[in-house]
Amino acid sequence: MQLITFLGFTILVAIISYVKSKKTAEGSSDGYFLGGRSLTGVVIAGSLLLTNLSTEQIVGLNGAAFKEGILVMAWEVIAAIAMVITAIFLLPRYLKGGITTIPQFLERRYDKMTKTITSGLFLSGYVIILLPIVLYSGALAINTMFEVPELLGVSKTTALWITVWGIGIIGSIYAIFGGLKAVAVSDTINAVGLLIGGLLIPFFGLLAVGDGSLSDGISTLMQSHPEKFIAVGSSKSDIPFGTIFTGMLLVNLFYWGTNQAIIQRALAAKNLKEGQKGLILASFIKILGPLIVVLPGIIAFHMFGDTLENSDEAYPMLVTKVLPAAWVGFFAAVLFGAILSSFNSALNSSVTLFGIDIYKSHFKADATERETVKAGKRFGILLAILSMCIAPLIANAPDGLFGYLQKVNGCYSIPILTIIVVGYLTKYVPAIAAKIAIVSGAVLYIGYIILNEIIFKDEGLFPHFLHVMAILFVFNVLIMLLIGKYKPRKEAYYQHYTKQVDITPWKHINTLGIIVCIIVISIYIYFS
Repeated sequence: MQLITFLGFTILVAIISYVKSKKTAEGSSDGYFLGGRSLTGVVIAGSLLLTNLSTEQIVGLNGAAFKEGILVMAWEVIAAIAMVITAIFLLPRYLKGGITTIPQFLERRYDKMTKTITSGLFLSGYVIILLPIVLYSGALAINTMFEVPELLGVSKTTALWITVWGIGIIGSIYAIFGGLKAVAVSDTINAVGLLIGGLLIPFFGLLAVGDGSLSDGISTLMQSHPEKFIAVGSSKSDIPFGTIFTGMLLVNLFYWGTNQAIIQRALAAKNLKEGQKGLILASFIKILGPLIVVLPGIIAFHMFGDTLENSDEAYPMLVTKVLPAAWVGFFAAVLFGAILSSFNSALNSSVTLFGIDIYKSHFKADATERETVKAGKRFGILLAILSMCIAPLIANAPDGLFGYLQKVNGCYSIPILTIIVVGYLTKYVPAIAAKIAIVSGAVLYIGYIILNEIIFKDEGLFPHFLHVMAILFVFNVLIMLLIGKYKPRKEAYYQHYTKQVDITPWKHINTLGIIVCIIVISIYIYFS
């Protein structure tokens, strides 16, 4: 019965995605890469949330909550503020320029080589970090929940390889052959399922803790583990409170405002109003994120204590313990959809980056749109295979999946955010400044990781990695401004309006943005 439910829901999503996306002109760049610039606010919000909310979030963040408690909710609730900033400041500028990829703006603002370096950083981050971690965390969840090694009679390592390749192949079909429209439609359907399924886990978990009473379950948790409900972490915690005002906000701003795999959904909006609606709707739902990606980790700690050697197994074990058998097939299907979403979204964005920013710029400048899409698809197949080979090798990642992911992402997130922010806020900073800043940011951060993690074994001799990100951001901004002062561009940069979509802002954007920020601040006051 569980297998039938799983297959039924998964096949239903695939059929709906195919029907909804088959009329999109996928032979064109806008049709394949941006879904024909036709996405509405609800679809954008659903796709944003499910692209973000995958097993590296659900498994990894709940694993972090298992160890640290509610303070790790910062990754979720601070994201809401970053989404507001993106909706008000960045998205209007993106849509005004009619860009398909973020590096396209960098070419216009700086030069072609800056665009190529940035695209290379994005692609390196996707193939080495993001895609393999999504595959690994997804395989870990599926294998733990359904006891795949025992089911197939193989070792855990062999089962991991099998599941990784299964997820990777199915996700590749969506992303490479379906285009963004198919990805976005499947995301939206799965987002509804994941919200329902995700909320069922803490619901049944609290009932189990409270012997059938939700209120008793909450009271028991808070009385038994009061230290787990303090949002202000100590200086020795994984997320000290001060990092919220430094690297935490910057990381979230990069992720929601400049990360191609995420912002591509908003770039595909039919107009600015729909794009802003999608981001604001997603920000409100994001505030509820801790119910799905933090609270279950605390419930798992209450149930399993310190018996787990790997905290990333906390969530899958909780699911198998508290979820009624009738719901397991459905939840497995939506979780599988979430895994596919993050994988195929990042893969689709990689195809976009290669096709638009590398193939057409450096290999065949006169390539037709169909040739560009075809080259991107071929590259996507290669990228998927590499990711599936790397994924099983990252087992037993240090600091848990989520902490590891956020730490290594700094190699490319802060340098890219730096040159984009300076690019939009200034008119005379030249291309050489961007090149120096992006190389400097990446090299210095990698140097920090080597010193802190490998040589000195994280003995506390260096600042927290989020503080280091903020320091490097300020340092590289200053470098760019100094170069801009003494060696400015000959002509001021001016962004022309391409008129591809209407950029009239949504009239409620500022009011709702302020409300989101007030809610986030109130949450921190309550749990402090």
